[in-house]
Amino acid sequence: MEFRKVIVAGAGKSGIAAAGLLVRNGATVVIYDQNEKLNPEEIMESVSHSSLVSVKLGELTDDVLEGVDLFVISPGIPLEVPFVEKVREKNIPIWGEIELADHYNKGVIAAITGTNGKTTTTTLVGEIFKNYQKDFLVVGNIGLPFTRFADSTTEDTIVAAEISSFQLETIHGFKPHVSAILNLTPDHLNRHHTFENYIKAKLRIAENQTEDDFIILNYDDPETRSRASEINGPKRVFFSHEKEQEEGAFVRDGRIYVKRDGVENYILDVSGIKILGQHNLENVLAAVAIAAYMDIPIDVIRDTVYSFSGVEHRIEFVREVRDVRYFNDSKGTNPDAAIKAVLAMKGTTLLIGGGYDKDSDYDAWVECFPGRIRVLVLMGETADKIEKCCKAHGFNEIVKVDSLESAVIYCYEHAKPGDNVLLSPACASWDMFKSYEERGTLFKVYVNGLED
Repeated sequence: MEFRKVIVAGAGKSGIAAAGLLVRNGATVVIYDQNEKLNPEEIMESVSHSSLVSVKLGELTDDVLEGVDLFVISPGIPLEVPFVEKVREKNIPIWGEIELADHYNKGVIAAITGTNGKTTTTTLVGEIFKNYQKDFLVVGNIGLPFTRFADSTTEDTIVAAEISSFQLETIHGFKPHVSAILNLTPDHLNRHHTFENYIKAKLRIAENQTEDDFIILNYDDPETRSRASEINGPKRVFFSHEKEQEEGAFVRDGRIYVKRDGVENYILDVSGIKILGQHNLENVLAAVAIAAYMDIPIDVIRDTVYSFSGVEHRIEFVREVRDVRYFNDSKGTNPDAAIKAVLAMKGTTLLIGGGYDKDSDYDAWVECFPGRIRVLVLMGETADKIEKCCKAHGFNEIVKVDSLESAVIYCYEHAKPGDNVLLSPACASWDMFKSYEERGTLFKVYVNGLED
């Protein structure tokens, strides 16, 4: 299928990459954004002032929609906004960036979704792929739009793709060879409205897979395990650190094994894993299973896992100051992720939390505080909501500050030798920062500026 005129909605990184892919393949593209304050000249510079590209800001008018045969929407734009309904009324197909990339992709995809652990698992799978062959990609929600590279793939390319629920809302034919759902806990309810809607979006990762494909599922996560029966098409494969599996990856006597088609293979010793926490053992098991079903040799999987030290902003050790260890878990953007970070700490912790409200429930997070969290330092728009939740559970060691820098200084002044200071906000960053990356980077700047 060739496209003549395409509208790409969203002038951010995803939209620009999608426009570039379409232009390279001969389409005329209109980059559209509701934000009238954007600079059209800067947008044009990002696509090298291509004669095939124009920019439209503000209202999406009927004349712009004339002759359009595809509408590509960036994942950050909700499908409920009025201009999307206008596109639907004109029966113009609506694709997301992942669907567009898949249209041009020739490689074999391993696609990873779930509430938490996606970036760590995708990064580890990507490292395994890199250590196996030169022709590989690591793309998607991890920060590199798939559309930047999709038309440069070959049949030999192997792709590790982190896929969000937002991206899965707009797939049509997207078909990974191996997919994975790492876990399912409530998140992004401000976008999906209900947990059920969120789950349905996640399960779409398998909807186009066939019996020749595989889906990797977390047996130890009750919600994921219970939803396995709803997935038809691909072969269901489980990973577990709690129970041996007839098909998939599991732990026995401190060792990870993979059993496939009745054949069991030892992969590696759990003691050799560098990244902290039970949740990271689950991430490793998922990555091992994904790589094994992508037919990567065992020795490559083993050597890569043993050398893997984690990803930036996810329980990342920053520095030890006056016998206090500082950890950056800015990627802990929901309560479940933040719980995992708290449980990974050894010793008592001063916890920095709060941020943009995604309509999350904080009860389970607060319930893990006793005996672990000495002080909760709150910031951002959720501070009052979290404080109220804490007090309802009898946790009153709360300090509220107006900036991340103030939070770090408070912890520096009040931490005791042997304590941890953990930034794991349980919230998104958008109330105070451009991204969780910016939040985590600033945390590290402030920590590295402390006097020892």
